[in-house]
Amino acid sequence: MYKRVLLKISGEALAAGKGFGIDAVFIHKIAAEIAAVHALGCEIGIVVGGGNFFRGVAQQAIDMDRVAADHMGMLSTVINAIALQDAIEKLGLFCRVMSAIEMHEVAEPYIRRRAMRHLEKNRIVIFAAGTGNPYFSTDTAASLRAMEIKADILLKATSVDGIYTADPKVDDTATKFDQITYSEMLRLNLRVMDTTAVSLCRDNNMPMMVFSMREPGNIVRVVSGEKIGSLVTA
Repeated sequence: MYKRVLLKISGEALAAGKGFGIDAVFIHKIAAEIAAVHALGCEIGIVVGGGNFFRGVAQQAIDMDRVAADHMGMLSTVINAIALQDAIEKLGLFCRVMSAIEMHEVAEPYIRRRAMRHLEKNRIVIFAAGTGNPYFSTDTAASLRAMEIKADILLKATSVDGIYTADPKVDDTATKFDQITYSEMLRLNLRVMDTTAVSLCRDNNMPMMVFSMREPGNIVRVVSGEKIGSLVTA
């Protein structure tokens, strides 16, 4: 269905319910799903969050300078990116971590043309350190990287199976959207992504699929064109 995709994985997902750190079993399951997508001939870019270690807007950062806190959050994404790279490479695939903050000993610097070349050579690319700037979330980084690498679609893997009118974990009356526009998301104030990321996708006509990563095989199903999750269009 898609030749090139950008997959956004939250840091909290890598903790697999433990709240902090990386669940070794779960990260290898994610790596196996990514390998299955790669086997279909799909080129994959990945943006990982860092919320399982530190978030610049979290309660733990309440007394910190926002810029310093956001820089700590960016470094958290690098930890997750290296862990995911290791899990993917253990499956015999080639994977590169590219960081928006230069740290040559552990990751390549993010250069768009080099990233495109890695994808063309069937290497999986993990984009770390967000956009490299404070005040921008990893959701915004995912939107930006999806457009820079000319991805066909942005895939947002979450803990729920799509976009709802309210949090289905709290509100039993919440109803699911099979399809919705970015403008409707902003109007209804649906907190699936931050408004900067939503506006960026809307203005550049980047479609997004929001789906659950808790069910094994969902990433392959989405890439294969199965109707799961919620499709967001401009």
